[in-house]
This record gives sequence, C-alpha cells and structure tokens, in this order.
Amino acid sequence: MNKVGLVSLGCSKNLVDSEMMLGILREQGYILEDDPAQADVLIVNTCGFIDSAKQESIDTILEMAGYKETGRCRTLVVAGCLSQRYQQEILEEIPEIDLVLGTADYHRIADILGQRVRRSFGDINCSPDYTVLPRVNSMPPYTAYLKIADGCDNCCTYCVIPSVRGRYRSRGLEELVAEAASLADSGVRELIVIAQDTTGYGTDLYGAPRLAKLLKRLCEIPKLRWVRLHYGYPEGMTEELLEVMAAQEKICHYFDIPIQHCSDAVLKRMGRRCTRAELVRLFAAIRQKMPDAVLRTSLIAGFPGETDEQFDELCEFVRQVEFDRVGVFAYSREEGTPAARMDGQLDESVKEARRDRLMELQKDISLAKNRAKLGRTFETLVEGFDTEQCLYYGRTYADSVEIDGRIYFGSGAELENGMFVPVIAEDCDAYDLYGRAKIEGGGLI
Repeated sequence: MNKVGLVSLGCSKNLVDSEMMLGILREQGYILEDDPAQADVLIVNTCGFIDSAKQESIDTILEMAGYKETGRCRTLVVAGCLSQRYQQEILEEIPEIDLVLGTADYHRIADILGQRVRRSFGDINCSPDYTVLPRVNSMPPYTAYLKIADGCDNCCTYCVIPSVRGRYRSRGLEELVAEAASLADSGVRELIVIAQDTTGYGTDLYGAPRLAKLLKRLCEIPKLRWVRLHYGYPEGMTEELLEVMAAQEKICHYFDIPIQHCSDAVLKRMGRRCTRAELVRLFAAIRQKMPDAVLRTSLIAGFPGETDEQFDELCEFVRQVEFDRVGVFAYSREEGTPAARMDGQLDESVKEARRDRLMELQKDISLAKNRAKLGRTFETLVEGFDTEQCLYYGRTYADSVEIDGRIYFGSGAELENGMFVPVIAEDCDAYDLYGRAKIEGGGLI
C-alpha cells in the first residue's frame, strides 16, 4: 500500500487545501505518513506569494527530492501557488518533480496520481464541490480552520493572489454551517474563519455581504467555544458585522485587519480602497463597541515611492492606534504586478531598515499592552506543557494559533490539551504572558 507524505507551506488557506488532499487520498486507500523518508509519494503544497515564500518552496521541493535517493519516494508532486505561477519553469528547472498541479486541481489529486498526469491546471475561477470532499484536520484536534471562500477580487497592485487563485468565490452558507458542525462533533472547540477577504463573504452568491449572518449561525453550534475571524478588509467591517461580533459571546474580540499602510497617497498606489481617516474611525468604533478588542494588522515597509515623510507618517500612525499585534513585511517586488513596474523602487537595505524600525516600535507597544493585562484573569485554551519551564502553555482570546504569543502558567491540577481554564496573568514580556491557573477547593474554577 502506498504511503503519502505532504508538506504544506504558506498560509492557512493553503493548509485547508492540503487537508482536503490528505482526506481524498486516505479515502482512496493511501496511508498518511509523517516521516518523509518512509513515504512512497511526497507532495509539496507550495506558496508563491513573495520572494521569501518562493525560496522556501523551492528549498522544500529540493529537500523532498532528496528522498528519491535516501528514502522510499518514487513520486514527487508539487502543488499550490508556486506551481500555478511557474508551472513550466519548475518542471524544467527541477527534473526530479514528477507531477505538477495548480490551485484549482487539488481535489483531483487521486486521479492525477493514478493516471500519472504530469501537468494538471484547471480553471482557477472554478471551485470544487466541497460537500463531497473529505478532510483531514492537521491542526490540534480542538482547533480547525473554516475556509469560507476562494480567490480574491481586491486587485492590490503588489499582490499576485487574483492571478493564481482566481476571482472571489464564496461557499454556500448552509454548506459551511454543516462543515463547522461536523468539525465540532469531531472535537473542535475553536473555529478560525478564513478567506483571502472574509468580509467579502457572500457578495458574489447573495448580492450582499453575509459574513454577519454566517457568524451568527456558527455561534448556534453548541459544541463550539470560540469563533475567531481572520483577514477582514477595513471597508468590509460594517456596522452590522461589528454589532454581531460585540453581541455574540462565542466570537473572540480579535480583529485581524491587514491595512498595509496609512498614507493616503501610498494606499492609493497600492490599490487599497480606504483612507487614513476611515481607518482611524474604524479602529475607534471597534474599541468603543468592544473595549477588550485586540487589533492585529500587517504593514508593508518600503513600497515603491514611499518617502521618508510617508514612512514617518506610518510610524506615527502605529503609535497613535496602538495595535496589539503587527506583522511587517519589507516590500517584495513581484513580477507581473503593477507595483513592480512603478517608479521609485527602493533599495533592499532601505526596506529592511524601515521594517526593523516598525518592529522595534511595535515591540514597545506590545510590552505596554501586556503589562496592562497583569492581574487580570483570562479564559485559556490549554495547548501543551513546557518541560524546560515546567509550565503549561496555551492561548487566550487575544492570541491566534501559530502567529501570536502564548500564556505560560503553573497549575495545581493536572490539565489536558484542549481544556479551557481560568489563568491569572502575573508577569510578561513583549510577546508572552506568565501566570497561574486559578484553583478553588482543589479544582479549577
């Protein structure tokens, strides 16, 4: 019986595609294998978003190719965004690759392997019928992603996603609720709602946004404890959506809103549809409705034509808003994008220096934010035990999986992963909290 191993790179949306491929292959009799040296088939689901991601994908492909010599691998498959973007080039440059499939063909993985189809690239503007696709949750059993849409209609000038993932395509609301209920029945307690733009959900199917309605339906699933939202665009954060997020107890007051910049001139060149004033009003509205709201964003440093004054404006904006979490990327000049053809391309050293300055600025803000949490008690999802520190660790509503910090804590009771326990924060650094589980009468409260 063939054993299959898979390496998933890039974003959480890519991970869901990987989980679908694993589910399909398991149904077809393949044995899932974690050790690449023991796999007969190796699949690399690549990312091709920016230069660093492309390099990581290429390095991983070459690493997996090595198992044709040192392991059992007989078939090397490359899927995902890099293969969609550079389908012919990677076949020519890396002859060890046997099969290549694009972002619209992962649901055909079993057929492609069975027929030894060397190249398979379907219409990126079509989506498979998710209702018939099995899925293997590769996350801890208490956490799972729910991908509510594919593709993107926001044609930002720096981004290749629309060209490799196609136009925005929402999944049906009832289909999503059914999948979420099935995940909850399997033990999932934290559901993370994702898409390239979650706030655009439903517009293509129903003629108007339906994210608020979807979130309310998800909160009706009894076994779910947390519903977390990722990747909302500022202009999609409607009054209705904020009201639902404020009212529904299960929805984490966690806002992942990538803004990329604050200068009106830079935002316009980026193809973004908001202004600095609108961003200020939005963040103020969120905090007014939800004083405990956690704001996460991503920024691009060194976009073409970004002046010293515009960068200083961005730094001042970060100080003004006081985001809880910030991810900063040095601008990556991606071929085929409008931004790559713009005048005013900056040196790599300038872009990296600006990125580092923003990260240092945010580090001080994050430390102050964590210090303000000391003495408070947080519902915490237990995720493991750190043997070096002899402390349990987990996440609060303010911390998403893999991208944010943790809370480390002692406990007088033995805990299991996936439990929710109250933890009082007693110490911190810029990224993590430290505390203890609250025990009353010999048990957790």
